[in-house]
Amino acid sequence: MQDETMVVLAEYNTPTEAEIAKSMLDSAGIWSTIRNEYMASIYPLGTMPAQVVVRSEDYEKAQAMLRHR
Repeated sequence: MQDETMVVLAEYNTPTEAEIAKSMLDSAGIWSTIRNEYMASIYPLGTMPAQVVVRSEDYEKAQAMLRHR
């Protein structure tokens, strides 16, 4: 996994919103993870958003998946 380039797919104000997006991606077989999950819950809304990141080769498919939710 270290050699793969990770890109930010979306940013959310709460970790819960990011978890919902991650769950949708997981169900479609798209690997993702959440950055800043804990920091987003500590800091005020919008200060440090939770970021859903995916592999660069999955970006377009993941973007289409979240757009249709």
